[in-house]
Amino acid sequence: MTPSRKAEDTDMGAHESAGVEAAPDKEQLLDDKAELQEQIEETREELGETVEALAQKADVKAQAKQKVEERKEALRDTQAQAQAKLGEVGQQAKERPAPVAVAAGGVLALLLLLILLRRRD
Repeated sequence: MTPSRKAEDTDMGAHESAGVEAAPDKEQLLDDKAELQEQIEETREELGETVEALAQKADVKAQAKQKVEERKEALRDTQAQAQAKLGEVGQQAKERPAPVAVAAGGVLALLLLLILLRRRD
């Protein structure tokens, strides 16, 4: 090895060691490891939720059943409202028979029309 080459090697070694940082201590590594584990768990949970949501979107049969149930519930609500209204009309009919009979007929016709239209869908 020539003296100039030896000087270059010595200079390079000095430059390389100047850029090297001290190794992190064990506590730092343990903290980083715990943080990484926590991030992994969060990511797994998010991934599981995403997969579940995609599976639900792909389940057309379950979606159809859900829509049927929603429509049944809406029809039950409408029916309950109509029955309540008819009860009110019945009470009014006892008090004033003529005008209430006309109004009741209109409500009944509207109710039947709604039922027929929903059955067509």
